[in-house]
Amino acid sequence: MPKDRRLFFERLTGSYPADNDEPTLRGEEQVTADAAVAQGTPGRKSPLPPVEGEGQLMADVYQTPDEIVMQSIVAGLKPEELDVSITRDMVTIKGRREKHREVSDDRYFHQELYWGSFSRAIMLPQEIDVETAEASIKNGLLTIRLPKLDKKRVQKLKIKHE
Repeated sequence: MPKDRRLFFERLTGSYPADNDEPTLRGEEQVTADAAVAQGTPGRKSPLPPVEGEGQLMADVYQTPDEIVMQSIVAGLKPEELDVSITRDMVTIKGRREKHREVSDDRYFHQELYWGSFSRAIMLPQEIDVETAEASIKNGLLTIRLPKLDKKRVQKLKIKHE
């Protein structure tokens, strides 16, 4: 049985490299990964398929003992132009990048930026506390901090006497 070469987070969330022969974006054969990005197909797939005609936002997700942190580049967007939805086990980011000036296609000699609607949904490896989650943008980097739920913590419930 061949060894599963996917990262822990890929196995946990069900995401996988776009093609079994194609490496993920971990530094192996960067030319292949760059070609995938240039063609509009990211090196890793989201657990949910993107809506047709919609770009997929790239994201980094890591965890500390107390929280899960998600970061994504959203340069050129204001906070009110993003829609961030969270549940206890998933984060969804949606938005739209608009071109500010129209340039005809024949004038481009190199074009990589994505314009239009984009979204990204990521399954989380652990339940989070939705009420205390925070999001901020600094220098075009969206950072979402998601405090983990402590399932070992016991809350005592007071009983009222009626």
